[in-house]
Amino acid sequence: MKVGIVGAGIAGLACAERLRRDGIASVLLDKGKRPGGRLSTLRLEGLAWDFGAQYLNPGDGAFAAEVRQWRERGWVAPWPAGPQGALVGMPAMASLIEAQCEEHDVRFGAMVQRIESDGLAWHVSGPGLCEGPFAALVVAIPAEQAAPLLSLHDLAMAREAASAQSQPCWTVMAAFAEPLAGLPAFLRDAGAIAWAARNNSKPGRGEAECWVIQAGAQWSRQHLEAAREDVADLLLSQFARACGRDLPAPTFLKAHRWRFALPYGERGAVLWNPALRLGACGDWCLPPQIEGAWRSGTQLGERVAAALLPLRVGGAVG
Repeated sequence: MKVGIVGAGIAGLACAERLRRDGIASVLLDKGKRPGGRLSTLRLEGLAWDFGAQYLNPGDGAFAAEVRQWRERGWVAPWPAGPQGALVGMPAMASLIEAQCEEHDVRFGAMVQRIESDGLAWHVSGPGLCEGPFAALVVAIPAEQAAPLLSLHDLAMAREAASAQSQPCWTVMAAFAEPLAGLPAFLRDAGAIAWAARNNSKPGRGEAECWVIQAGAQWSRQHLEAAREDVADLLLSQFARACGRDLPAPTFLKAHRWRFALPYGERGAVLWNPALRLGACGDWCLPPQIEGAWRSGTQLGERVAAALLPLRVGGAVG
């Protein structure tokens, strides 16, 4: 008996881990080329940028207990120069995903475009992809991507996903030959700049002067379809304005567009159809962000396990 999980981010991995506690195997399918998703890190010739989620908070309850285990295993560590209580993946934000992926059956480069059920089991397909049968299926991707997959099987579930939308975010990665003296480790809410951080101020990142610059949602929406090169130059100028100074020419400059960066309108619960054995989870189900993604995946994993274990005992699912 296996469960198919579309998406190998924090939510999908949390679901897989919860299922494993009950002896239920899973296969995670992710369209990305490598682990990371919205916790991605770009590494290039001694340079590094966490260009997605910047840090996580310790949280409370079950999530806090999970984070303590991550710290004990060396997957996360405090960022003393960052916001109060901030923790970061070690030696990169993507490392938190990479470490968890090593403990599960994860297939990268697997773009799921269609999910199908014959009433007994689920199958998924896409370019060069055909996986199944699965006793249950979990969709753990951004709401805008989840809704079309769900729509042919549970219209109410698809509507719930469609109601939780995400704000875009343009992110620029810049490197400089010398440290930008006199600047703090991070800036936030400075004009068009929602966040900027000296990535090398985080532990384990090396000495090279690397900055991550993220635009606010309104600015990102206004420039959503602009060319990456133009966005990189514009945001660098906005960063200079926020710093109140001219900046030296960067040795590296690249922009990345997150179409589905920050969810809003979370419904406050995961989605689960026990009759179809189909569910959905993610940070668009429960706030806030990384903690919400983990809690949603764990909660859905509990529901899937509760539905499948009696079937396995009774021999109804192979």
